[in-house]
Amino acid sequence: MRTALVIGTGLVGTSAALALSGRSVHVHLVDHDPESARTAAALGAGSDEPPAGPVDLAVIAVPPAHTATVLARAMRDGVARGYLDVASVKGGPRRELEAMGLDLTPYIGTHPMAGKERSGPLAATGDLFEGRPWVLTPTRDTDTEVLNLALELVALCRAVPVVMDADAHDRAVALVSHTPQLISSMVAARLEEADETAVRLCGQGIRDVTRIAASDPRMWVEILSANPGPVADVLAGVAADLAETVTALRGLHSADEEKRRAGTDAIEDVLRRGNAGRVRVPGKHGAAPAAYETVAVLIGDKPGELAAIFADAGRAGVNIEDVRIEHATGQQAGLVQIMVEPSAAPVLAASLTERGWSVRS
Repeated sequence: MRTALVIGTGLVGTSAALALSGRSVHVHLVDHDPESARTAAALGAGSDEPPAGPVDLAVIAVPPAHTATVLARAMRDGVARGYLDVASVKGGPRRELEAMGLDLTPYIGTHPMAGKERSGPLAATGDLFEGRPWVLTPTRDTDTEVLNLALELVALCRAVPVVMDADAHDRAVALVSHTPQLISSMVAARLEEADETAVRLCGQGIRDVTRIAASDPRMWVEILSANPGPVADVLAGVAADLAETVTALRGLHSADEEKRRAGTDAIEDVLRRGNAGRVRVPGKHGAAPAAYETVAVLIGDKPGELAAIFADAGRAGVNIEDVRIEHATGQQAGLVQIMVEPSAAPVLAASLTERGWSVRS
């Protein structure tokens, strides 16, 4: 691939353009807002000048509601040899294109499983897709050359190709992406009118659960509008669990011993099923999840503290598998939770203690 046209210079489009430009592909940028395209070009994502002729690949990076229309226009104009979109929903746009009577041999639907809470070109990075799944949904009509162009794009973005049926993809993202967004927002909504004293007690748990609730509502309305059925199906299951959990909690509050026992069993059941589901979430580099030990270290909120603790972990010969930071309320300090292999935990704790760090058990 030597040339590409990216239509839509938001987070995903600009990130793909940055990755391609960084690997010697000549990228042209187009957006309904010319200022957005100019911003992406200024970041080094490509040129906001139109291509002189057809490019090798056109990447359609617009909201799902507009994907089919923009794709159809580009295909009718013959702007590229091959076309793909990066919309987060795949079945709907494909059916819209089929209804338009277009020849879909030069088209393939795709979806990179990467994003941020922030949107727009200024949030884009050339490494956004590195190591992340990039779903491809070819059909029997998809031209082999177009599939190869899509695979080349995925490789240039250093993502991991995953081939799926379009409707199976939509059901999958309803479960692992769209429903979690709604549930995160619902939990965060409980905080809107909460007493300030309660909000000040927020810890890492509530931060983890509500992180994606900071996402752009307008963007998510467009995504959910394109995949309402599968999301509603998943939420119906969650709603059933919620109803049973409410009943169980009421039972725990009952004076009736049998109701309390039934409530305890029901709560334990949902927690155990949660354990079983969490175990299935892929671990580091997509491998099977591993059990790590946590070494908690108190640090001051000042420049260089994290770098110093990472350097000391390196001197101890310990590889850090993951890290979290919990900031202390009302204090210029935080608790760094360093996840390591179980056998390395005592080594790291002893070494950090020896070097003067405050290690918490």
